[in-house]
Amino acid sequence: MEEMNKRYRTLTPEQAYVKIRHFCAFQERTHQEVKMKLHGYGIGWTDIGEIASKLIEEGFLNEERFAMAFVGGKFRIKQWGRKKIELELKKKQVSGHNIRIALREAIDLEEYEKTMLKLIEKKWFSIKPETDSLFTKKAKTQAYLFQRGFEQDLIGKAMNKFLDELNSSSV
Repeated sequence: MEEMNKRYRTLTPEQAYVKIRHFCAFQERTHQEVKMKLHGYGIGWTDIGEIASKLIEEGFLNEERFAMAFVGGKFRIKQWGRKKIELELKKKQVSGHNIRIALREAIDLEEYEKTMLKLIEKKWFSIKPETDSLFTKKAKTQAYLFQRGFEQDLIGKAMNKFLDELNSSSV
């Protein structure tokens, strides 16, 4: 019985502040993550606001910095497109202003195009040529990139560039 009480005990705002500072120092967090974590500690909403303000003042909590780290990581490591990254940030309740700044500053357009071409090549050569026509391969490759969050107009341009390079190298 005593073990259950420990699991659900509430913290004082001072204890919660110390714990949440470590939580924020470990990795970048959104305001929403911090508020939900504090709520889970049994802290009231007024105290949560005060603690969050204090964390922002001290630099432990910065939504713009979180958005930049998130965008950079998802693009470089998972090779997501801007649309998918934007959708995920919206799910995490990051402000539209911070999303726009992060997408503009964290992703270099040249790198973005190189990543798309690399993904096109990878997908194109993974599709069996004997079962699929050129049209089907193109459609499957475009659907793959669209699902990864790349913009339709950029997919079309990159696809045409890839096919031009493919045709010029095979001639």
